[in-house]
Amino acid sequence: MDEMKSAAPRGPGPPHGSDYAELSALVKSAGLFRRRPVHYLIRGSAALLAFGGAWVLLALAGDGWWQLGTALLLAVAYTQLSFLGHDAGHKQIFRGRRANDAVGTGLAGLVGLSYGWWVGKHNRHHANPNLEDSDPDIDIPALAFSTGQGRAKAGFLRWMAKYQAFLFFPLLLLEGLDLHWSGIKAVWHGGIKSRRLDAVLLTGHLAAYLAAVFLLLPPGIAVVFIAVHHAAWGVYMGCSFAPNHKAMPHLEQGHRLDFLRRQVLTSHNVRGGHWMTYALGGLNYQIEHHLFPNIPMATLRRAQPLVRDFCRAREISYSQGGLLRTYADVLRHLHQVGSPLRAAPAGGGGSR
Repeated sequence: MDEMKSAAPRGPGPPHGSDYAELSALVKSAGLFRRRPVHYLIRGSAALLAFGGAWVLLALAGDGWWQLGTALLLAVAYTQLSFLGHDAGHKQIFRGRRANDAVGTGLAGLVGLSYGWWVGKHNRHHANPNLEDSDPDIDIPALAFSTGQGRAKAGFLRWMAKYQAFLFFPLLLLEGLDLHWSGIKAVWHGGIKSRRLDAVLLTGHLAAYLAAVFLLLPPGIAVVFIAVHHAAWGVYMGCSFAPNHKAMPHLEQGHRLDFLRRQVLTSHNVRGGHWMTYALGGLNYQIEHHLFPNIPMATLRRAQPLVRDFCRAREISYSQGGLLRTYADVLRHLHQVGSPLRAAPAGGGGSR
């Protein structure tokens, strides 16, 4: 990547417990914690307009195969609404938790996600980025993000880990369906806030979505429409989140890194300006987002030079690069993790 990444050190970290407080005061003095209601009004209106427009097109523009283009538009709208739900989950839109949760729950209902499940999962990720056995975002059965995870796999999952760099983008085609299914499982098994509300919203979304698609399109086109919509949504979502941590150093249980270094060393930024920020929902400023998760996404670009210069002054590795180079590094990392498995004798089982 454009700036070298260093492996996270093991053992006791440097005695800089006040570094984060100093950086936080610097960011606060720049006024970057202030909410941006006009920004979110415009961004939310655009996403809802795309969402509603897609359904209007589906209803009024005929039942031909060209409606697969509407499926792509709907996938973009789903992703942008999901980004807004992400921001609500971090209290970026309003100052109060209740208002943010109301917006987040409503947006999740529109795209068929369980807001309670997602917030719990995402909070665990923020607290333990790239920490094995604690970060749910690197606990994916079909992929291995470290050699230890690769060795632990057996059977078909072990075969997938061998060739995961080639399978990564095809697997993203299933990400949209997996998001739905994970929410349904979480609601079914319980243990999340607002379980009943999430159950009602998920059921209502599924019924309304399937009824609309199959009433407005012939059965064959309807099935392909659903497949294209969810495949495109999954790829868009996966391509937005994959650059953030997947090729960055992993931490082990018992590490002694302070909060600032733990977040910076395991995160990666994507360069690209305003269009990249909109396309990735602000997640291209992943380092700043992990350090200050309740800063509105629109102001992270102003926090970025402050954080970068602060890290440079303290010789903390700060990783950023272009989008294509970042994807290449992610695929290279996955290929390297699978290398020992490809070299192992055929039929070798995973360690337990």
